[in-house]
Amino acid sequence: MPRVYNFSAGPAALPEPVLERVRDELLDWQGLGASVVEISHRGRPFVAAAEQAEADLRELLAIPSDYRVLFLAGGAQTQFSMVPLNLLGARESADYVITGQWSDIARKEGERYGRTRIAASSADSDFTTIPATSDWQCDPEAAYLHYTPNETIHGVEFHEVPPIEGATLVADMTSTILSRPLDASRFGLIYAGAQKNIGPAGLTVVIVRDELLGRASPLTPKVYEYRRQADVGSMANTPPTFAWYVAGLVFQWLKDRGGLTAMEAVNRRKADKLYRVIDGSGGFYGNPVDPRCRSRMNVPFTLADPSLDESFLREAEHNGFYALKGHRAVGGMRASLYNAMPEAGVDALVDFMKHFQSING
Repeated sequence: MPRVYNFSAGPAALPEPVLERVRDELLDWQGLGASVVEISHRGRPFVAAAEQAEADLRELLAIPSDYRVLFLAGGAQTQFSMVPLNLLGARESADYVITGQWSDIARKEGERYGRTRIAASSADSDFTTIPATSDWQCDPEAAYLHYTPNETIHGVEFHEVPPIEGATLVADMTSTILSRPLDASRFGLIYAGAQKNIGPAGLTVVIVRDELLGRASPLTPKVYEYRRQADVGSMANTPPTFAWYVAGLVFQWLKDRGGLTAMEAVNRRKADKLYRVIDGSGGFYGNPVDPRCRSRMNVPFTLADPSLDESFLREAEHNGFYALKGHRAVGGMRASLYNAMPEAGVDALVDFMKHFQSING
């Protein structure tokens, strides 16, 4: 059966060359006569692969030397707890900017470990825009300022790092990391679940400035202490070795494609093509998000006539377009355009959408 164009929001598509290499190496990795999923994480072959993955990620993101890179078990939601447990320290509170469901869940989880403040929220717009940073009410004494650069459900994205002076920025970059160049030095901590742009679900990458280590609450489980994991190469417990290995292959694939500047150019083109067909449909398709903060990674859209939704999804799947149904919280459709989605897939989707409108419009 031919492969479909997978627009899933996560777990998402992986680059086909990476999947092919995984297939070819699965039974015999590096001539060991064993699979990468069967060998010790502390053995020399895997340690070397893990170190190469970190080196490639550092190169791609130009991560400064005074930052640690951790490869940890658990998804991004694990970090909703780990961040406050590790960073609140003696501070009484942390600030959160709420621009969608994931940033809201992060704040509510943080509330379990200390006081959280809402520095800004776009709830009054149904999360279709981003509050102007000039209106943010930040506490200069807050331990950190947390925000979510891209909300996968509502399709809202920050296209610039918030210019908040003096704040220790913490960002959930699960759905945007590696999609464009990044100035990591602007952040105290970045975390990202793997299942969008990095690799299989189960792995989370954490990039944390050295000076923030060693602040963990005594209540923090040892395997959740950033300092401890940093000191032992992310191997205080058995890491998700298969996901780490695949992530390393994805990093190599990105380097082979010209790095993140080249990736950004492709991602811009993909998003522009899809938004053009939505905006040019005369209202047949719609997107509620303020054009200034539309996501390049997750494009939600609706049909003017909701009775056509099931027909659209059925015909789309018949034509090889997978997972276009929108999140249950907002309905409609959603096309996720992560790095592994080829531009040809967006071209084909655009053609299908135009054809569907010509038949049903």
